[in-house]
Amino acid sequence: VQLQASGGGLVQAGGSLRLSCAASQMNFEVNDMDWYRQAPGKQRELVASITSGGSTKYENSVKGRFTISRNNANNLVFLQMNSLRPEDTAVYYCHYFSKSRMRHYWGQGTLVTVSS
Repeated sequence: VQLQASGGGLVQAGGSLRLSCAASQMNFEVNDMDWYRQAPGKQRELVASITSGGSTKYENSVKGRFTISRNNANNLVFLQMNSLRPEDTAVYYCHYFSKSRMRHYWGQGTLVTVSS
């Protein structure tokens, strides 16, 4: 399994970014996918999840601002981030948990920096 995240960068507060994660060597369309983030000095936290059927869940602080989506034809998962705040600054990770292997898979992370 390979997860390749991209799209991070530096943005001013109130701005937007779109993260992408390209998955390979896995049966993408039948699996749930997640985005996590880890801010400096903090634990990694779940930001958003999308099931194989397209149902979504969000961490409370990003509800109404972030949108997770997926493109099964191209094995892609996205995180559209709007109205960004300085507290959204973190490394964002694409994640997948294999139930058959009981193993977590992580992308390499992409840094999002929101300036005030």
